[in-house]
Amino acid sequence: MTGTDHNFFLKTTLTCLAALSFLTGQAQPQEKHNLHFDKLAKVWDEALPLGNGTVGALIWEREGKLRLSLDRADIWDMRPMAGLHREEFSYKWVQDQVRKKDYKPVQQYFDAPYDREPAPSKIPAGALEFALPAGIEVTKADVLLASATAVVEWSNGMVLKTFVHATKPAGWFRFEHVSENVMPELIAPKYSGAVKEGGEVNSLVGDDLARLGYKQGIITREANSITYRQEGWGGFSYEIAVKWKPLRNGVIEGVWSISSHYPKAAANPNATAITGDALKGTYSTAYSSHVAWWQKFWNMSSIRVPDALIEKQWYLEQYKFGSAARRGAPPISLQAVWTADNGRIPPWKGDYHHDLNTQLSYWPAYSGNHLEEALGYLDHLDENKENYQRYTKQYFGVEGLAVPGVTTLDGTEMGGWIQYSLSPTVSGWLAHHYYLQWRYGMDSDFLKDRAYPWFKQVCTFFENITIKNEKGIRQLPISSSPEIRDNKLEAWFPQTTNYDLALIKFAFGAGAELALATGDRLQAQKWRELLAEFPPFAFTENSELMFGPTLPYNESHRHFSHLMAIHPLGLIKWEDGPEAQKMIGNTIALLDKIGPDYWCGYSYSWLANLKARAKDGAGAQKALEIFAKAFCLPNSFHANGDQTKSGLSKFTYRPFTLEGNFAFASGLQEMMLQSYAGFIEIMPAVPEVWKDADFKDLRAEGAVLVSAAKRGGKVTSIGMTAEKEGEIVLKKPFEKYRIASAKGIEIVKDEAGLLRLKCRASGSIVLTRAE
Repeated sequence: MTGTDHNFFLKTTLTCLAALSFLTGQAQPQEKHNLHFDKLAKVWDEALPLGNGTVGALIWEREGKLRLSLDRADIWDMRPMAGLHREEFSYKWVQDQVRKKDYKPVQQYFDAPYDREPAPSKIPAGALEFALPAGIEVTKADVLLASATAVVEWSNGMVLKTFVHATKPAGWFRFEHVSENVMPELIAPKYSGAVKEGGEVNSLVGDDLARLGYKQGIITREANSITYRQEGWGGFSYEIAVKWKPLRNGVIEGVWSISSHYPKAAANPNATAITGDALKGTYSTAYSSHVAWWQKFWNMSSIRVPDALIEKQWYLEQYKFGSAARRGAPPISLQAVWTADNGRIPPWKGDYHHDLNTQLSYWPAYSGNHLEEALGYLDHLDENKENYQRYTKQYFGVEGLAVPGVTTLDGTEMGGWIQYSLSPTVSGWLAHHYYLQWRYGMDSDFLKDRAYPWFKQVCTFFENITIKNEKGIRQLPISSSPEIRDNKLEAWFPQTTNYDLALIKFAFGAGAELALATGDRLQAQKWRELLAEFPPFAFTENSELMFGPTLPYNESHRHFSHLMAIHPLGLIKWEDGPEAQKMIGNTIALLDKIGPDYWCGYSYSWLANLKARAKDGAGAQKALEIFAKAFCLPNSFHANGDQTKSGLSKFTYRPFTLEGNFAFASGLQEMMLQSYAGFIEIMPAVPEVWKDADFKDLRAEGAVLVSAAKRGGKVTSIGMTAEKEGEIVLKKPFEKYRIASAKGIEIVKDEAGLLRLKCRASGSIVLTRAE
């Protein structure tokens, strides 16, 4: 071996060893990923966020006092939407009104109540406030992501450490270096009193809480404890309790909790009992079990890229997802466990919007390797299935399964713009999440007991609700595309839009796949035959996807509903060849050309996913950077509007919702790993400027955990672990490779740029670049 050869071999070996060390290393976030400020926020939506899916807290400063805004995900006013369930509440009646072009009654009956009525709605719980010693200032206010703990320091040396326990409905606080007592006060929302008249009131701004008409709750103070009990609508009540230990050796420790109580639900332990039991222990003991959960969460996956802004934002999105998603808790709503603390009902009532928001919120769960947390979403849907079936029969008048596009905690419809809030295809988009849960986990019991039954009912509904036109083509009687043309008569189309068509095509196509996987061949054949009765997607002469057959994409709009077939559904794939690539490329080019005047932050996040599917790494990177720089508040909360006011959108408002945050995380994951096209592709959309990048234990379809490293612009190593027995197909990122290690996996074919690997359950393999 010559000296040159030896040096090359040594350099290559060291590079691969460094990459392999990452593949087997830990995935905890680093200090650079933390939220860090030198003062506390003065407004609630820039506060330090803590949460566990059930309860949450925001730490900020209000009128010179330390404030912890407290929330619980299932605190709702569940009264029925006034005037919604009338005789005319029928899809057929709406069709008749559309046909007669007499649409104002529809808007008055079904759209207007959502803005007019204060409830049903998510409602805030309350807050804790601490009066601080005079003359001191905050010097540090951080959220430590690895431990999901907030730390605040003051100029006199006093320190606050606080966390919301990862698995219990309780939050802990610990003041250190305290020279005088720091006592909490429990602040109740103003549910009674004069309603503030004047000013704008709508679903975005939120109504005055006093319009709910509650009798103000009772605050009870005892030695080292305070309890607040509030009665709500229809026998519902909730309780907040805070309890603390007396000042000792400069330390005060305390714990708070919130409990909810519905008259027909299983009884929850009350907050007083929870805090009493918790305070028998210590902050340190509770902290240990809390941190153990978060260590496991962080070890599920990690990403490193040479873009500090994007990498930090990804870790912040993972943190918020871990704080908002749990089994046993309600799914992620618009604001999850961080309901607005401004004396008003939250934006869009803090509800469950299934025309985009809940779906985007769970996008990162699948390739991010958080299937357990994703199940909280599907648990909620299954638990409310009986209510959805009631709605299906009541509004659509047919058998099967439809889901309202806007719902309360128990899945009841709330009205609003009915093209979307009562859309006939919502259950099809939700079916996609059942499909992803199965494909990424390959759990046969989940397939048999949950995914396939959901698809059967959805496909039954789609068969029952569609009709054949005079040409024998199957279609919806009337169709829409969120949220094109708002809630006008013209928002209804006589032919099926690309949005509705994509969801129907997906349901029948994926349903047939699931039917075959369960051995139901006759059902698979039926659904394929029904699928063939629907028309192709509507394209322009330039191969650009349209809103529908009569409307091209000709206006900037926040909701890329017409692009569902590309992403997330993957019905039109870049991997299908030149024709599909032309369609995808031209469609996205038109999106860019018309521009972002009426985009929201989540539009940029979604765009990153779309551009990653088009293998445009630079475009995806740019979209993510714009989102992180312009559409997030300092604490990383997605504010919908362009906070820089630099022309990135004409929306410059700041209503906080979470879906944009989680779609961002999904976008980066799509850049690093894709598996939707039938094979695993490593770093398919990484920009040229990212010479070095890594990821660990991202999850691919087929229940495969994948890790990879890139050095000097080339993928140098790949690790894969198969959770199930079967076959892995890998698109080769390098022509020549070495098998660094293999156990339970063997390569059975290497051709046409693909490796086919036969796997035993728990089998693993590591490949390194050879040239």
